[in-house]
Amino acid sequence: MKKDKNKQENPAPSNPNPKKKKKNTHFKGKKGGNKANKQAQFIKALPQRIADFLDSRSNKSFGVKDIFKAFSIEDGEVKSAVIQTLETMLEAEAIVMASDGSFRINKEMKEAEGTVDFVNQRFAFIVCEGMETDIWVSADNLLFALDGDKVKVQYSPNTRSKRIEGEVIEIIERVKTEYVGKIDVRERYAFVSADSRKMHMDIFVHHDKLNGAKTGDKVIAKIRKWHNETSSPTGDVIKVLGQAGTHQAEMHAILAEYGLPTDFPEEVEKEAKAIKWKLLKTELKKRKDFREITTFTIDPDDAKDFDDALSVRTLENGNWEIGVHIADVTHYIKPDTALEKEANRRATSVYLVDRVVPMLPEALSNDLCSLKPNEDRLTFSAVFEIDKNAKIHAEWFGRTVIHSNRRFAYEEAQQIMEAGKGDYVEELKLLNSLAKKMAKARFAKGAINFETTEVKFKLDENGKPLGIFVKERKDAHRLIEEFMLLANKKVAEFIFNQKNKAGENPIMVYRIHEKPDLERLQNFATFAQKFGYNIATGGKALATSINRLVTETTGSPTLSFLQTLAIRAMAKARYSTEPIGHFGLAFEHYTHFTSPIRRYPDMMVHRLVQHYLDKKASVDKTELEAFCKHSTNMEKRAADAERASIKYKQVEYMSMMENKVFEGTISGVTEHGIYVEMTETKCEGMVRLADMFDDHYELDAANYCIKGRKRGNVLSFGDSVKVRIKNTDLEKRTIDLSLVK
Repeated sequence: MKKDKNKQENPAPSNPNPKKKKKNTHFKGKKGGNKANKQAQFIKALPQRIADFLDSRSNKSFGVKDIFKAFSIEDGEVKSAVIQTLETMLEAEAIVMASDGSFRINKEMKEAEGTVDFVNQRFAFIVCEGMETDIWVSADNLLFALDGDKVKVQYSPNTRSKRIEGEVIEIIERVKTEYVGKIDVRERYAFVSADSRKMHMDIFVHHDKLNGAKTGDKVIAKIRKWHNETSSPTGDVIKVLGQAGTHQAEMHAILAEYGLPTDFPEEVEKEAKAIKWKLLKTELKKRKDFREITTFTIDPDDAKDFDDALSVRTLENGNWEIGVHIADVTHYIKPDTALEKEANRRATSVYLVDRVVPMLPEALSNDLCSLKPNEDRLTFSAVFEIDKNAKIHAEWFGRTVIHSNRRFAYEEAQQIMEAGKGDYVEELKLLNSLAKKMAKARFAKGAINFETTEVKFKLDENGKPLGIFVKERKDAHRLIEEFMLLANKKVAEFIFNQKNKAGENPIMVYRIHEKPDLERLQNFATFAQKFGYNIATGGKALATSINRLVTETTGSPTLSFLQTLAIRAMAKARYSTEPIGHFGLAFEHYTHFTSPIRRYPDMMVHRLVQHYLDKKASVDKTELEAFCKHSTNMEKRAADAERASIKYKQVEYMSMMENKVFEGTISGVTEHGIYVEMTETKCEGMVRLADMFDDHYELDAANYCIKGRKRGNVLSFGDSVKVRIKNTDLEKRTIDLSLVK
């Protein structure tokens, strides 16, 4: 909870009138025997009273003063009786004493280690690996642990509540010590209010630790001393990002908020620049030469790194040889180098609205490893013999050298295919035809065809948003995607089938996607049924019903939200050494092989493929699994940062539209209000129930709607509404809306 800054500066005394004592609230009555009798009865009942009190709060410990306060005890004789009772109960092992001198009921208590998931200022959940249910912990019992911290939690499995409740007894590791926020400099002190919604306290900063920061600056503050019951955490300003609200300061603030880098260490840049391009004869002998075969890249118009290329040639038997060629990043980046360690640490490139924060320095990502046109480049390839029905007859994996003949932007390749004329038109049409057949076969096997919406911005030279548009996916995008899926799938299958002498599968890095949780899926199916969609809950029928929903709701502002809900019902894809398959793609084995310039797992896969091509023994699983977890975590951070940058620019853009009426769709309902996604801009804002005066609305969570108590008005998930911008808050990245009748 954020501290009151004025109270911090002028703390009130705990007892403003120490001479005036409170009356004993427990033993009121006439003077004499009546009061003494009540007091004696109270003392006699103390063992049971204390036992009942601690038993009803079995997941928390209480000090002696806490017990005095709980029973409003001020009389010295009764206090002595409480202490004597506690000692007796300790000897009888009815209660136990914690290391800090507090007491709890002696129930069967268990301990577990887990990660704090800070939901709000009132409570958090502790997520413990191997436990089906998360442990609920009141904010008072968190020991001031913050979101993401690793903690030891004590809990009772026999709790009276339906949920498992516990208490944090030790903070094992502070996962984060640096926070981004806006600084407020006062006469005697300063406070940093963190941007993160999961950091509920301000950070106190002494004037000699401001590092030149002024009121209104966005800064990074490093916590040096953690807080206690009476004070905020104390920290130093380690970096001033600029004035809050300016484009550069806010983009850097978002990166810092999610613990993502902005610059490469000098040692890493130096290593990258020292690598020079040379195609030695000895190296050429180790590779298949594809330089004489038609090869080209297809990428976004503003792309600077090209990490995949396709080659096409006709074989004598009438089939085609299609090569998927990927930048051979691991040829340049060797283990135990500064470049390798930095790539591992970053794990992924980050894409904000106005920039790419690359995993590799530009000397590699935009030059040596980029498959530029009209230049020889080293690649790692998956090559397939494919017939007219898109059936694979042969495959080969290994290191190659290519020479790209042409660089296409997606829009350019699409235009050539639609017009039927232009550079390499026949090759493009062939690849497109094969891609469509491969996609059809995937869906027939149970793949799910989610089409996600990608929002883009038109920015001026200062980063101010001038317009918002939705990026349209066409055949050229799907063509590349389909061949990348093919390469990823076939590489995974190839390695999985390389059994050792003991008949065991080699250790590999996979991209996995578990089956959806049945309860979440059933909840979605029940809701979708209200809109006429019957969603199966297992097997191919699930994919078929989801794909039907996607097809019929794409382009429908009032129904496209169903796709979002369907995605939420699914598990999240992640990296693992366990070959459990990819549910969404309906692949038994799948990996990431095709983007080593921007993803560290692809670099791991390249090394593993070469390792097993060289017939070497299976590698150690433990280290790889740790890298998989780290990469999954960094991927999530990068995605969160990207969403935050998009949300910031959406709010900034909508702040200039306060008098305009927008058509929208209700995209969420809560006890506080309804979320509305505006069709034109894909921005989402909230209409608060407190601002809806035509009725008194209440949430009907079971039916995803709000209902008016007096007039019976109903506003449901998916309803079309008209809204006007009421308020925008760039710091919180929120948009408040009002309904237009």
